[in-house]
Amino acid sequence: MKKTLLAAGVATSTLLATGAAMAEPVPNLVTVVTSAEPQTQLMAMVLTMQAAQQGAKAHIMLCGPAGDLALKDAPASATAGQPPKDMSPQGLMQMIREKTGATTEVCAIYLPGKALDASALLDGVGVADPAEMAQRLMAADTRVLSF
Repeated sequence: MKKTLLAAGVATSTLLATGAAMAEPVPNLVTVVTSAEPQTQLMAMVLTMQAAQQGAKAHIMLCGPAGDLALKDAPASATAGQPPKDMSPQGLMQMIREKTGATTEVCAIYLPGKALDASALLDGVGVADPAEMAQRLMAADTRVLSF
């Protein structure tokens, strides 16, 4: 009898734990990158990729010098490989988009500040709408990383 009750208790606990895990919402992650430093930009992408691979729904916003990562004609600092894996900030950003479905946008003032239009951006990179970005940042289920 004790073995039957113990087995039933274990089975119930397992079902409850599985149900709780299944009911957890997918966390949202917004990574805001403004740094001009390639190593900082790359680390932002590394952490974003790791979070996405662990189930986060990722969104990347680039502003200021980091907006250059989104350019078709990006500077060498965005495209040069960094140690230890010879990956560039732009290359990993594109990999995140392709492999995880993350969205990538430049801030609304980036292109006008550079006297450019959306044709200067890599395919798949958009321009953030300030109202939508503010809503995304303020959502209770969102984590924000800022670099």
